[in-house]
Amino acid sequence: MKKQYIYPQNMRASATLWLWSLRDFAIMMVGALFSAFVLATTKIVIPAAIVAVFAFLSIRTEDNTILDYIQYSVKYFISTQQYYEWGLKSKPQSVKKKPKEVISREDVKEKA
Repeated sequence: MKKQYIYPQNMRASATLWLWSLRDFAIMMVGALFSAFVLATTKIVIPAAIVAVFAFLSIRTEDNTILDYIQYSVKYFISTQQYYEWGLKSKPQSVKKKPKEVISREDVKEKA
């Protein structure tokens, strides 16, 4: 019997589980257990909210997380200066060609 192995398309890609990387998923599970324990004993919802926010911000699409998109947009719209140059572009001046001399039949007959 021949064994068949299935490999992912990109061998260098990080391991993922649903929408999260395995590291983020493990952090969420530990945080969910901790927040469930805190919620059951003290009725404080803050740890569960923090875990939910972390889970949302760590959703991964291809190689970027939602937190990366937020950082890119803040950098583009708020923190870095955009450079704008107003004005008309100067047109390159075309080189005028000299008109070719037109030789008439009469000029040819005179030279001959």
